[in-house]
Parts: sequence; structure tokens; C-alpha cells
Amino acid sequence: QLQASGGGLVQAGGSLRLSCTASGRTFSGSVMGWFRQAPGKEREFVATVTWNSGITAYADSVKGRFTISRDNAKNAVYLQMNSLKPEDTAVYYCVADRLRGNSFRYWGQGTQVTVSS
Repeated sequence: QLQASGGGLVQAGGSLRLSCTASGRTFSGSVMGWFRQAPGKEREFVATVTWNSGITAYADSVKGRFTISRDNAKNAVYLQMNSLKPEDTAVYYCVADRLRGNSFRYWGQGTQVTVSS
């Protein structure tokens, strides 16, 4: 139900924009966001946005570099990633419908982001 895209290979300092579109149901009333998992590491929170885009939250490691946004009309959430670093290399997952904390009901299949030094 969540399809992420936009990943790829980029040099350090570059930018990528991830997109996630939902199908099968609307998430206009739900928190949506992004998590990531690097090789050999646990999955970690990246960013979330409330249904009306009024409140955003970011991991300290991406603050000032990443921007999350959403378009409820398109049932989509985006992650603009600037000033990318090699440590941003990971599989990025979009999520929707927060249960509690960092627990979400719906998870996308992930898109690979690789940042070369």
C-alpha cells in the first residue's frame, strides 16, 4: 500500500528526493514519515509529519539537511535530502498511521540510498 521511490547513488554533498505514494486507502488523517536502516544497524527514525503538515519531527542526525512534506490530495509523503553524507547510506522506508511512539501500522518496501565519499 506504500510505494517508495527516488533512491539511488549520489556523491557526498549531493541531494535526493524520496517519494512515497499510498494506494488502497487514504492516509490524510494519519501521521506519515520515514525510517532508515543501514547495513548491520537497527532501523532508525528519520522524520515524521502530521496529517495537516503542521508538525514535523526529525532525527538530530538529519536536522537542517532533510525536509519532510506531504500532499494529502496525492496521498503522498516526500523526503528532500540535501548535503548528503556517506553515513546517510541506508534503505529508507516510508511509514503511515502511527500506533504509538515509533510504531506504525503501515510500512513501505524501502528504497536504497547510497552516498559515496
